[in-house]
Amino acid sequence: MADSRPQARDRMPLASLDASARRVAARAWRRGERGRRLRRRQMEIIAVIAVQSGLAAALAWWLAHDLLGNPSPVFAPSAAVGTIVAAVGQRARRTGILLAGVGLGIAIGDGLIFLIGTGPWQTGVVVCLAVGFALGIAGGAGTLVSQVAGTAVLIATLSPSDRNLEVPRIVDAVAGSLVGLVVVALLLPLNPIRVLNRAAAPIVHTLNGHLRGIAEAMRAHDADQAQQALDGLEAMEPDVQRLREALSGAQEVVTIAPARWNRRTEFERYARAVTCMYWVIGDSRDLARRAAILIRHQEPLPAALPDAVDTLSDAIRQLQQDCPRGRSLDAARRRAVQAAETAGQASREDVGTYGNAVVTQVRVAAGDLLRATGCSSDDAARVIRDAARRGESD
Repeated sequence: MADSRPQARDRMPLASLDASARRVAARAWRRGERGRRLRRRQMEIIAVIAVQSGLAAALAWWLAHDLLGNPSPVFAPSAAVGTIVAAVGQRARRTGILLAGVGLGIAIGDGLIFLIGTGPWQTGVVVCLAVGFALGIAGGAGTLVSQVAGTAVLIATLSPSDRNLEVPRIVDAVAGSLVGLVVVALLLPLNPIRVLNRAAAPIVHTLNGHLRGIAEAMRAHDADQAQQALDGLEAMEPDVQRLREALSGAQEVVTIAPARWNRRTEFERYARAVTCMYWVIGDSRDLARRAAILIRHQEPLPAALPDAVDTLSDAIRQLQQDCPRGRSLDAARRRAVQAAETAGQASREDVGTYGNAVVTQVRVAAGDLLRATGCSSDDAARVIRDAARRGESD
């Protein structure tokens, strides 16, 4: 019996190490699974854009070659593909920029080739001047226009340098751009709600995970875990940027694609929720920062406070489930109100300065979630204030 206890103590560190290794492996697997899901979503969008580009290039070549009679229709398919690939989200405006860049490249290319001939150094001069003019005209959009102008100039230097071809080439470019717009607006328009779903899903999943982490950190009085949640929330900016781009692309689709006009009301509701989610992400960062400070200062931490954070996470997940399906958002509203009420219950107990700051931040995030469900700013503030008072008086 005397020897069994030391042996048990010797096994305890091994068991703890094994459990820790299992947790690390589980986290790594979850991160890998999230990455695989994101890649699958991206591949679906890439496949649609690739098919759009191929169809637009084929139609533009046929239009310029068979209908317009151009024996070498280089610019038509190039402009069609450029309209689809380089202008996702703002095609109407950027197509005009693309055409301006193509026209500028054609004018500079044909003019200089007529004066100085063709060759390696001549090509360098043409590209240099075209990019310089494009940057000067575009200002902040110089990167896109310089790329378009450089591409147009290279095509111009490789195409036959016969005279009096400037107008046919510009006509080809205009025809190609119009074909690109027709493909994305009429023939193969994206599903705007599906685009938003694929961009929003990883953000909601990550945001929920970090809010759960904040709640667990408060229950375990682990400031490092709260700091890890803050670091993860601050690292979400690339996903947020992809969501902004998806929102811009979806807005374009419901604006120019007649087949998607019936999704406008659904898009507007989703767009309002997405805009408010930007605020909720910022609220969650402040919440994680204040929770870490609260734990480090060892202030009183009521059990209702992490419960309020968990309820906030439930409200976000409910909103993401119901909004794209056109369902009622009452369930998400109730959870947001419940989070504010639970935070009010926490403030009824003995909390310090930083504890009150966490309570306030939960209420702010709950208010932004109410706005995401369609409430006005005044109504959301009133509902959250009443819920907090109910929690304080219970």
